[in-house]
Amino acid sequence: NKAKKLKTEKKLSKHKKVPVAESPKKASPAPKKKAVKNKKEIKEETEDEPVKKKKKGVEEEEQAVWKWWEEQREDNTVKWTFLEHKGPVFAPAYEPLPKSVRFYYDGKPMELTPNTEEVAVFYGRMLDHEYTTREVFNTNFMKDWRKVMTAEEKAKITDLKKCNFHEILDYFKKKTEERKAMSKEEKQRLKKENEEMVKQYGFCIIDNHKEKIGNFKIEPPSLFRGRGDHPKQGMVKKRINPEDVIINCSKDSKIPVPPAGHKWKEVRHDNKVTWLASWSENIQGATKYVMLNAASKLKGEKDWQKYETARKLHKCVDKIRAQYQEDWKSKEMRVRQRAVALYFIDKLALRAGNEKEEGETADTVGCCSLRVEHIKLHNEKDGKQYVVEFDFLGKDSIRYQNSIPVEKRVFKNLELFMENKQPEDDLFDRLNTTILNKHLQDLMDGLTAKVFRTFNASKTLSEQLALLTNPDDPPAAKMLAYNRANRAVAILCNHQRSVPKSFEKSMENLMKKIDQKKDEIKEVKKQIKGIKADYKKEKSVRTKTLYEKKKKHLARLEEGLTRMEVQATDKDENKEIALGTSKLNYLDPRISVAWCKKYGIPLEKVYNKTQRDKFRWAIDMADQHFKF
Repeated sequence: NKAKKLKTEKKLSKHKKVPVAESPKKASPAPKKKAVKNKKEIKEETEDEPVKKKKKGVEEEEQAVWKWWEEQREDNTVKWTFLEHKGPVFAPAYEPLPKSVRFYYDGKPMELTPNTEEVAVFYGRMLDHEYTTREVFNTNFMKDWRKVMTAEEKAKITDLKKCNFHEILDYFKKKTEERKAMSKEEKQRLKKENEEMVKQYGFCIIDNHKEKIGNFKIEPPSLFRGRGDHPKQGMVKKRINPEDVIINCSKDSKIPVPPAGHKWKEVRHDNKVTWLASWSENIQGATKYVMLNAASKLKGEKDWQKYETARKLHKCVDKIRAQYQEDWKSKEMRVRQRAVALYFIDKLALRAGNEKEEGETADTVGCCSLRVEHIKLHNEKDGKQYVVEFDFLGKDSIRYQNSIPVEKRVFKNLELFMENKQPEDDLFDRLNTTILNKHLQDLMDGLTAKVFRTFNASKTLSEQLALLTNPDDPPAAKMLAYNRANRAVAILCNHQRSVPKSFEKSMENLMKKIDQKKDEIKEVKKQIKGIKADYKKEKSVRTKTLYEKKKKHLARLEEGLTRMEVQATDKDENKEIALGTSKLNYLDPRISVAWCKKYGIPLEKVYNKTQRDKFRWAIDMADQHFKF
């Protein structure tokens, strides 16, 4: 049985079009199979598939794969029965600046106490950054910096404009250059030290399996940047000490030892959570966690469950849509508002949006927190009736701009919701995320705005792949179709990025290569024409062989040109779209795996090594017939 499974895996690694597992036709629990205790893989040799010798490291890695998706799942609430780890790695202690590197105030050198100097270094290192030109950043920095100063320093340092951090910046620039200029031996030594740290702290034992930890290093203290125009930018992110950290492990494990002279805030044994350590950061008061790597069982199970929940929506989405359309006519204003909000979440893949304390976070909104100023209504726009124009800052301060035609009843309801309101008033004043989420749970167990988003994103990818993929196209054109399908999802989810700085130069280089390739093709065609003329005069074997050789050369050149032209199109179309976010978070990976297997596209073209590890369960589970 084990040999059969591993033979399948071997075929999979060659990207042959073979069924790997029965594709689930509907949301289903994990296949009921006994847990495999011995994880060593058995490779079978077949006539057409000789066994290739592999490097030792690769073999060890394959042996370590835990096929948790083949095991019987019993209790969803219990995440583990045994958990052991070494705890997190803390940021190194502050190293004072050499005496030759000075801070100046009002043109005169000034010696700072270690705590004050450390915070000055945070700012000095950022001097070249645009952040240090922002008023909010500088005001917040100065306020927090003064908190660590002595009374004497406070009395003297009162104006940031009189502070000179340039020697600090120059010192760290020099250190960066020194690191780059390190000898090969020094680099190897550092690499070895890092590998030893990963070996010791980067893994844990969970239910008798060794699993990689995602983020075992605690972030060093620094200045908070935030995304967009964040009101807390420039504040000091404090150093995290063992006394701030809660450790989570099993009672029968070796409890992690805190650094000398320190103790943990608390040691817990909670097997209903997946984190290994936690602490609160001082800027937002948010809880931070040490979690397992994306390729781990706990993360993989969570992903799988997320996509299975989204697939369940297929069964009841028509009923839900009919219900919210009926609710547009409700006599209750709160029901109408809820129904219109749900329509936007479904149609536009908007996030629900969370209520935030004013001034505490950037002014970002979601569906429930939309204000009157965020939408404009047009009875007619660009030849379309009942158009709603959106313009607001969404998650991560990404601007959402979209004009869409809506149902007449939705349009009329929006007019009603906006009546007698000021621009800064809530559009949905009878609705919040708590009310909406409770309603979604009543409609379907596990349903959230994110599930709707995942469902519509995955459904869009499936439909677009079916529409855009031509089975007769070469692999490069198929990949263009895949990226276009992925782009349709990224646009739906508003996953944008700024045009990369290197875009113009890289595009220019690619266009030069395309022109060179065209010149080569022109030259070879000219040669073929000459050889053809020679062959008409004298039908020799040598001329015929040369003709065939040149024809093959031309075919290779034309194939290369097609590949480059497709690459240029793809590059240009994706310059402002972030494809990775939806691919990793909203698209059921089994859709992509099935597409690759169906059309013989290597998985490496769609997922890099880290992503293939993350979605190992999907690669093993889905065959070419999988349907979302």
